[in-house]
Amino acid sequence: MPDTQSQSYSNHTRWDPPFHFFIMPVFVATVIVAVVHAIRWPGFHTAWTVLLSIAALMLVFKTRMYALRVQDRVIRLEERLRLANALSEPLRSRIGELSESQLIALRFASDDELESLVNETLTRKLSAKEIKQSIKNWRGDYLRV
Repeated sequence: MPDTQSQSYSNHTRWDPPFHFFIMPVFVATVIVAVVHAIRWPGFHTAWTVLLSIAALMLVFKTRMYALRVQDRVIRLEERLRLANALSEPLRSRIGELSESQLIALRFASDDELESLVNETLTRKLSAKEIKQSIKNWRGDYLRV
């Protein structure tokens, strides 16, 4: 279900409460508890518990990163298609010069300002943050997880 609040640069960061405020804190706390336990009662089993809890934390983190990476690839594809349809030559032939982070940032630009923003991005080599800050008419991405 999309968020009801309109997105802007100041509020576009997406938080997933079950992941960010429950799962990650529980796994981080588990590593801390395991380390404290291993320091107080050193031995093979407590060391193994530390190792296992670190592996579980890494698994949770990597699983999240894999999902975000797939989303980035889909966004990159969507934006290349959008740019191919929206831009005129010679900008259309320069789409390949845009980096992944630039393409991902450009998804927030409205169609009206897209051409000028792409031109400025290519000319001045804008970072993703600079692109987002340059957007005047924000186009929200409410499906990002």
